[in-house]
Amino acid sequence: MNRQFLSFTLGETLYAVEVAQVQEVLEYSQPVRLPCTIDYVEGLISSRDQGISVVNLRKKFDLPLESYTRKTRIIILETVTPEATQTITFGAIADSVEEVIELDDESIEAAPKFGNTISGEYIRGIGKKDGKFIIILDIDRVFSEEELNVLKLSAK
Repeated sequence: MNRQFLSFTLGETLYAVEVAQVQEVLEYSQPVRLPCTIDYVEGLISSRDQGISVVNLRKKFDLPLESYTRKTRIIILETVTPEATQTITFGAIADSVEEVIELDDESIEAAPKFGNTISGEYIRGIGKKDGKFIIILDIDRVFSEEELNVLKLSAK
């Protein structure tokens, strides 16, 4: 079965998330900083008249920080809580958004158990397009239940 993914970069690495979980892609705007939040929560932005928490995936994945550029985007994503009782909407900062790609389930390989800069539990698999590897994130597993509650509370 073919699935569609939105590809984006963090540094030189290409990542992707399922299009079904993407609400929209926004140009980067400075989030309003909130006190006493997790260090990778950059703050709040307004999207569709709703307060949205914005996370810095570089910080979450313990990657080197870089300055924002004109290509920096905020991807508005939806995930469900582990007990699947609530949908959480949040923004994720990407260095750039590339394109929507289609990958067949058979062409997605299991994530390697070693050598990743991000936790293997966050990775659904590894795809390949035009000779480039694409790390496919399992956005439903990137944040713990506790972290999702922080994202939800900071957006109220």
